[in-house]
This record gives sequence, structure tokens and C-alpha cells, in this order.
Amino acid sequence: MMAGGFATLVFDREVAAPARTLWQAWTAPVARAIWAAPTAEVTVEFLEADTRVGGREVSLCKVTGAPDVRCEAGWLDLSAPERSVNYEVLESDGARLSAALVTAQVAAAGEGSRLSVTVQLANLSQDMAAGYRAGFEAGLDNMAAVARRTMVIQRVIAAPRGMVWGAWFNADALPQWWGPDGFSCRTKRIDLRAGGEWVFDMIGPDGTVYTNHHRYGTVLPEARLEYSLLWGEDGPKHADAWASFDAVEGGTRVTLGMVFATEAEWQGARGFGAEALGLQTLGKLAARVGAV
Repeated sequence: MMAGGFATLVFDREVAAPARTLWQAWTAPVARAIWAAPTAEVTVEFLEADTRVGGREVSLCKVTGAPDVRCEAGWLDLSAPERSVNYEVLESDGARLSAALVTAQVAAAGEGSRLSVTVQLANLSQDMAAGYRAGFEAGLDNMAAVARRTMVIQRVIAAPRGMVWGAWFNADALPQWWGPDGFSCRTKRIDLRAGGEWVFDMIGPDGTVYTNHHRYGTVLPEARLEYSLLWGEDGPKHADAWASFDAVEGGTRVTLGMVFATEAEWQGARGFGAEALGLQTLGKLAARVGAV
């Protein structure tokens, strides 16, 4: 529907992933950075990302030979895992192009879930509706593909958020509890900070050694940390991951998310029980802070 300088755009996607996973693919900064560019000709550079009510996301959309488009999105409502509302403002060369209110609903649908998005768009400098629709359609296709290779593991730990964060983002404490039951860590080097890394071996109950390398990106103390998982020191990347920490009734909800490099790697991880092993790891974190 179009009236003057305004348009209402409606989008729907059915995704072969649980609603909780789809929610993370839609809202988590790591996932959004992977699917944001609508086509291979477009590069999206994220300058800022803070997914909480009152937080904002700022990115630059870049196409060779064209001025950058700055996108600022601000989160107005985040009712996980069902509803989000955000504003979105596009600018280029100092001129405001459009403003929009974006409302998203996530619901279970059959064996997967459905994302329904309504965009109330105001064109401020030109008719943006057709381009906006095309970009959103392509982005949502990308997002659905990302959701299909995303794994989400959650646990509420009966301890304050500062205590849980302190057990995780602490170079002495982290190696002592990280990994499933019966596993131990042998650290080669560890530097917990944005731009830092952790190179270590995980040693299984039978003595098998699994080499690991985590490279850390954004770190928001007591809120979120992001990192890449590599197969061994400086090896190929097999997942982009994040951990978020939310104060909830009864303690702290820890969300561990991973977007695997391919759907095949996601299937392989599920095949060897990565979700159950991840829950064991969060159980050891809970034991570390005395919450079990």
C-alpha cells in the first residue's frame, strides 16, 4: 500500500529452525552482520551494535562507485523470542533518505518457525519503496539461510550477572571450567579482550586432544562477547559465536550462539551431540559460581 511519501511493506518467511533460533538469527549482532548484505555486490560494515531496548545499531552499506548509505537502527522493544520493534533511518551524503518503523513477530510454524515483518516506511528524499522491498527480501532470504546453520544453547544460572561474567571473562577461571563433562583445557596462550585470543587444547576423557583457537571481537562487559572458532591455531574458521548475559528472575540467562560456516558443519555438530555437550559446559559454569 502506498500513499504519498509513505508505504507499508509486509514480509513473511517460514524457516526450518526453532523459534528461539530464528529470534537469535534476527536479533544477535553476530548473525545480523553475516546476513545483512543483500547481494554479493554490497558490503555492510557494522560500526556499532547494541541489541537491547534503548540500544542502537549503526552500519555503512557500500557499493563500488556509489556513496555509502548509513543505516541507524534503534531497538524500541525486544520481547524475546516473540516480538521486536525498531526504527531505521537511512542517510547518504548528509541527506536523510528514509525513516521506518520495523515490527517483527516470531512464532512456531509446523516443524520450524515463521518471521512476519511489517515496515512502515516514510520516503524523505525519493521513492524508496521498491528498493527497500528488494533489499529486505534479499536480506531475509540470507537470514533464513543463516538460521538454518545456527545453534543456540541457553541456561539460566542462579547467580548475579556480574558473577557469571566474571567466571567467563577471566583468564584464570575460564580454562578451569570450559568444556563438557570430563574434558579439561591446556592453554597455550590466553588474552581475553576485544582483539585478543585463546589458543588451547581440549582433552577428552579418553585422552584425545582437540586443538582450539578463539579470536575475540566485540566485548561489552557483563552483556555480550563475540568470537570466532578456528580449527586449531590459525586454522580455518568453522563458526562465528557469541555469548550473551541477561539478568532475569532467578539469576542470569546465558545464551551461547554459533553460526556455523556451512549447513554441513552444523549438521555434523548436531550429529555428535554439540547441544548436549554445550549444556554440560554451561552446567560447569554454573558449578563454578556455586549455582548448582
